[in-house]
Amino acid sequence: MNENRVKRNAMLGERVIKNLETRNMEGFYAETKEEALKIALGLIPEGASVAWGGSMSIQEIGLKEAVCQGGYKAYNREDAKTPEEKRAIELATYDCDYFLTSANAVSEDGVLVNIDGNANRVSAIAYGPRHVLMIIGMNKVVKNIDTAVSRARNEAAPINAQRFGLDTPCSGSGACFDCKMPDTICCQFLITRYSKHAGRIKIILVNEDLGF
Repeated sequence: MNENRVKRNAMLGERVIKNLETRNMEGFYAETKEEALKIALGLIPEGASVAWGGSMSIQEIGLKEAVCQGGYKAYNREDAKTPEEKRAIELATYDCDYFLTSANAVSEDGVLVNIDGNANRVSAIAYGPRHVLMIIGMNKVVKNIDTAVSRARNEAAPINAQRFGLDTPCSGSGACFDCKMPDTICCQFLITRYSKHAGRIKIILVNEDLGF
C-alpha cells in the first residue's frame, strides 16, 4: 500500500476510534491482518464461548479458523446436520461470550450500519452476546451515515447476493433496486449509534481491504 495512504488511513482510523469511544464502544487499529488477529485473540479469554455471523472479514484474517482450532467453545452452525440443529446453534449464539462479525459500513463519526437477510447477525449485534467483536477493513469507512447506508445497499448487498447465487435485481445489475423479491437479503437494517453497555462492542479497524 502507498506510504501516504498508510499514513492517511492511520490518522482516519484514530479519528474513527475516538468517535467510537464517545458512543460507548471500544476501538483498536491494526496495520495488517496478522496484527488484527493477534489483537482479536488477545481480547477473547481462553475457554470463552464464541459464535459468529456470516462475515468474510473474520475468515480473511484467520480468526474463524483460530477459534475453531483453539481452546474455545465454538458455536459453529456449519457443523449442524439438520435445520433443527442449525437453529439450536443460532439460538445458543445469543448467550455466548463473544460474537464475531464485521459491519457493512462505518461512518467517520462512529456509526455502524448493517443489513441482514435472516437477521441472526444484526439481532446478535443488537442484543444477546456479552461481547461483540467486529473486524472492519478501512475500505468500509465512509464519510457519514447516508454514505454508510448507500455502501451497504449498493456495494455489500449486491456482492453478497452474487456470492450466494440469489435471484435478485442487484445480483444481476450490481446496484440496489429496493426490491421485495423472495431472495432479498435487505430485510433488516441495523444502525448502531450508541452501545448501551460500555465496551460491549469492540471494533478492530484493519488497514487492509476486507470483506465486501
